[in-house]
This record gives sequence, C-alpha cells and structure tokens, in this order.
Amino acid sequence: MSAEKSPGPPGEGEPRPETPFHPDLVWREEIIGARPGDRVVRIARHRYFRGTAPGTLMPRPEALEPRGGWARLWWRLRRLLIGEPLATFQEQEQRLNKVRALAVLSSDALSSVAYGTEAAMRVLVLAGVAALSLTLPISVVIALLLIVVAASYEQIIGAYPGGGGAYVVALENLGTVPGLTAAAALIVDYILTVTVSVAAGIAALVSAFPPLAPWQVELSISAVALITLLNLRGVRESGTAFAAPTYIFVLSIAGLIAFGSFRLLTGGISYTPTPAVSTTATEQLSLFLILSAFAKGCSAMTGTEAIANVVPVFKPPEVRNARITLGLMAGILAGMFVGISFLTTRIGIVPDPTETETVLSQLATVVVGRSWYYYLVQFATLLILVLAANTSFVSLPRLLYVLARDRHVPRWFGLRGDRLVFSVGIIVLAILSVSLLLIFSSSVDRLLNLYALGVFTSFTLSQSGMVSHWLRARRDGWRWKSIVNGIGAVATAGVTLIIAITKFLDGAWIVLLILPILITFFLLVHGHYLYVAQQLRSARPVRPRGRPPMVLVPVSSLTRVAREALAFAEDLSTRIVAVHVAASMEEAEAIRREWPEVAGDLPLVIIESPYRLLLPPLLAYVDALRETHPDDILVVVLPEFVPRFWWDNLLHNQTALRLKAALLFRPGVVVASYPYHLG
Repeated sequence: MSAEKSPGPPGEGEPRPETPFHPDLVWREEIIGARPGDRVVRIARHRYFRGTAPGTLMPRPEALEPRGGWARLWWRLRRLLIGEPLATFQEQEQRLNKVRALAVLSSDALSSVAYGTEAAMRVLVLAGVAALSLTLPISVVIALLLIVVAASYEQIIGAYPGGGGAYVVALENLGTVPGLTAAAALIVDYILTVTVSVAAGIAALVSAFPPLAPWQVELSISAVALITLLNLRGVRESGTAFAAPTYIFVLSIAGLIAFGSFRLLTGGISYTPTPAVSTTATEQLSLFLILSAFAKGCSAMTGTEAIANVVPVFKPPEVRNARITLGLMAGILAGMFVGISFLTTRIGIVPDPTETETVLSQLATVVVGRSWYYYLVQFATLLILVLAANTSFVSLPRLLYVLARDRHVPRWFGLRGDRLVFSVGIIVLAILSVSLLLIFSSSVDRLLNLYALGVFTSFTLSQSGMVSHWLRARRDGWRWKSIVNGIGAVATAGVTLIIAITKFLDGAWIVLLILPILITFFLLVHGHYLYVAQQLRSARPVRPRGRPPMVLVPVSSLTRVAREALAFAEDLSTRIVAVHVAASMEEAEAIRREWPEVAGDLPLVIIESPYRLLLPPLLAYVDALRETHPDDILVVVLPEFVPRFWWDNLLHNQTALRLKAALLFRPGVVVASYPYHLG
C-alpha cells in the first residue's frame, strides 16, 4: 500500500488548514509507512527549548544568542570581555572563601595605611615640623577606635547575616529615615572610596615615576575601567585577580616596618628633609588643629563595614567566615597603621607640600633606599590602592540591591547580570567615580576632605541601632554586647561631629548637602512604588467584554504592508476603520478612488490637514473616538516596514515609532505594531 499523499498548498484566496496549537512546544508527528500497519508516532519539541517539568520550559543556550548582525557581534564581544553566562545554580560556586574574601573585601581598609598617616601629618605640619610628633598618639587612638568598631561589626554579622550592614540595622531598629541616612552615607562613602583609592594608587605610581604626572587623571580613569571590567566578570574572578596584590602589599609593608624598626634600634637610620619638603608653621597648634588631624587620619578606618554588608558572598558557614575575615582585617590594619606612624614619627619624615612624593615613598626610600624593595613597595601600593576600589564594586551594588528590594531605588539595581553580579550598580558606580576624578583632578588631598564623614555617619547609626536591638532582644550576653555597641556609637558619633566641624569648609559641606538629597530621592521612589502597587492591586475579577474592540488602522498609502495590516485587523474585529491624514484634497481623492479595489467596503476616513501635520490630527481623532465610545477598547494597528539593515532607518521618518510613543500615554488605547520585513 502506498503512503498517503499530503494535500497540496491551498490556492490564492483559499483558507489554509489550521495548525494545531501547541503552547508547550510539544507535538506528535504521525508517520505512515508504505505497508499496512506501518505507523509511527514521534514526540517532538522545538529545538530552542527543553522541558524541565510539566508546563515548564528552559531555553537552550543557542536560543539566547542573537541571530545575526551587530547584535550578534556585541554578544560575542561581551562573552570575550566578561565571560560566558553563569546559571543561577552556579551561584554557590561564586562565593568567596576567607583567603579571597580578605583580598576582595579588605583591600579598601588595608590600603588606607598608604595615605591615612600622611593625611593626619598634612594637617599637623601646618603648625610646624615639631607638631608631627603627635602623629603617633593620634594613630594609636584611631587604632583603638578601629578595634571597637570592628568588634561592633562582628556583632552585626551575627545578628544580621543577610547583609545590608548599617542600612538594615538602622532601618529595623531606628526607623526609616535613620536607615535611609545610613544608606545614603554608605553610597557616598563607596563612591569616594573608588576615587580616593584610585587617585592614591596613581599618586604612588607618579612618586616612583615622576614623568607620568601629566597623565595622572587619564591613568586614574583607565584604572577604574579595568576594575569595572574585572567586577563584571564576577565576584570569584575578581577575588582571584586581586588576591596576590593584596597579600604582596601586606607582606611588603610588614617587611618595611620590621626592617625599619630594626634599623632604628641599631641606630642605622638618618634623615634630613630637603628644602623642597621643609615647611614653616602657618598656624598655631590648637585643639582644633589636632582634631582636624585626627579627623583626616580616620580615613584609615574606611572599609571596616564592608564585610558586614556582604555576608552572603561568603562560603558556608557564612557568619563564622565573615567574622574571622573581619578580625584578621582589623588586626592587620591596626598593626600596619601604627607601625607606619611610628616609623615616620621617629625618623622625622615631613610630607611633600607639592604632593609629588608620598610619605610612604619617602619612608621606603629612607629605610631601604631606591633598591628593588623600594619599587616592590611602590608597585604593591599602587596595586592595592587601585584594587581597593574593588571593595566598593562588591559592596555598593549589593547595598543598592537591598534598597531596590525595599523599593527605595529603581528596581533595575536589583537585577543580576550574566555573571551573577549586579551589573547596573557596578556601571553606575564607575560612571560616578570617573566624574569625581575629573572634577577633583585626581587629587587625593582634596578628595579626602569629603571622605570619612559618610562612613562615620553609617558607623554611628549602625552602632546605635545595635544598642536598640540588644535592649529589645535581651538575648544571652545582651548587656555586654550593648555596652560594646554603645561605646562604639558614642565614639563614632564624636568623630562624625569632629569631621563635620573641622572639614566643613574644606568640602564636608558637599556631603552634608548630598545626604538629604539622596534621602529625599529614596522616599520619592518608595512613594512611587507604593502608588503603583496600590493602582495595580485589584480583587475584582476581570472578564471578557463580550464584544470585539474597535480597530483603527492609520494608512499613509496603499502599499503591501498597509493591505496586510488591514487584513490582520479583519481577523481581530468587525468594527474597523481606516484613517488617512491628507495634506491636500488631491492626495485624498487618489486614495479614495483606489480604496474599494483594495479594501472593499471597509470604512475609510479622510482627515484633511491644512497645516501638513500628521500626528496631531491623528491623535485628535483617536481622542475623539475614545470620547464617543468610552466603554470600548480601541486597538490601533500600525503598519510599518522594517529595513534589512539598521542604518537604513536613518533614511525614513519613523512615523510609527513616534505614534507608538504618543499613544502609550492614552488610556483605553492598545497599540499593535504590524511589521513587514523587507527582503
């Protein structure tokens, strides 16, 4: 018996047989053989998808790739720059162990020893070289404050393992406005961390190679671009890339301190400031000056909160690993900071007023000379300072994610990119950091005036929130825990006040101005999302209207795309009207004469436009239809052709695109685009 012949295609105008509807993309194909009984039923699914459960599909990788053109080229370029996409189930593999986490999350805090001592010295030297003897006592006080704050943040890690740090603590225990204040302060701090770290790193490079000074801003921007790219590749990859520089820096500074201390004990160091760096007193040594030096030296504490903000990035057990990493970071930072301050004070190093050479560079020159170890210290300092910005690139996007989850910032900050990172937050941070580097010409001294206020504001709010938390929870050990957090709150509040007063005219006023602006923005965004949720929430069932919609088809000329759009409209409804906006009656008559042959008895409305305008008369007609038929839905079918190449669009006036944009804001109007692809 011969196989059945399938019927041929229908002729012109004949109805085509209806294809069965398979929304799950699974269908049965019956294959009949040449002999009786030869029948096979094959289960097929579309090549772009695979089934994972009943009614559930997953696209295959090839389905996600653009088909061709510039989109495919961009797809491949992204894969080359940031790597292949990572699936959600691979998130556990991207988490950090303690070794990587110390490099990624502590680089900001550890790198601050490169400029923290110098920041305090630049204020003290205004009262003369003798005032620099106060550098060590101020550094010891800052180190003790660091230990208190670190101990407080260890408690935050245990109480709030979900991350969010100061924002979550203040929000839950002090209220909305304190929580948003902490978030705004952290955002300012993270942006400044990138700018200060990168600027200081490039300053270290310029200290070793002075001819690079004219390109300081350009080098800083290039460094930000590199860090951005590495972070877009994922947390784990950035941690691997940054681990070696962090540990090289720690070991090189530890070796410098140890060797310098040995030479001091054996009396083998002599140092005399050159005339270029010697300064005379321009101010009196007052309490205000000492507090100013203390405030600027507190920049060494920035980054202490970063680990508590991103506890979920650690491998399990997250809380234990985060606490160990925080303790290691605080101990290493305090030791290096006090060690550098001790050596600079005992040797008598004076900051360079021209900012050509850093204090750390001078210290290394005195201790080891311009040997290979000097260049190792400078190169390690360059890397750690530039890569210290990575702490912000990990922490700020996660803070913005938490804010987006709470509907205080736009929701696209909560979207994760191909590599399981919050790409939008990373890119926005890069743009803002580059802007600040351009505005302040990559000057570390000018940027430091804005720096520490934000982070100490968040310190104060987080510690105050934890006091409230322990007093309400009253869990085991709540008394001594609340005492630790209380001491931290009082101490950091005092530092915040000192910074605000002493650095107000030097730039702190900018931060004090930005904070309320950000808080207002958060509240406005939250209000918008509440309004939208209220408008979209409805318990009333929505049923079909029982009658077809009105369909309007704008027709500019009786081309093939217009005819196909009219045929599509007839499939949608029997209540159809075509409208043509004519610049002259001669044009209108030409359309009217040809109309019966093209569209039969479909109604055609001619709108004469004496001023040669197209959109306003058409939109006015849409509004008139809505007013005369207020209970009906109006569907506007827009015929438009799509050129083969994107640049061909430049040769056309994009009327359909402009009309879609205008109709979007008219209630009761549904826009259906009917594209006809040329070629």
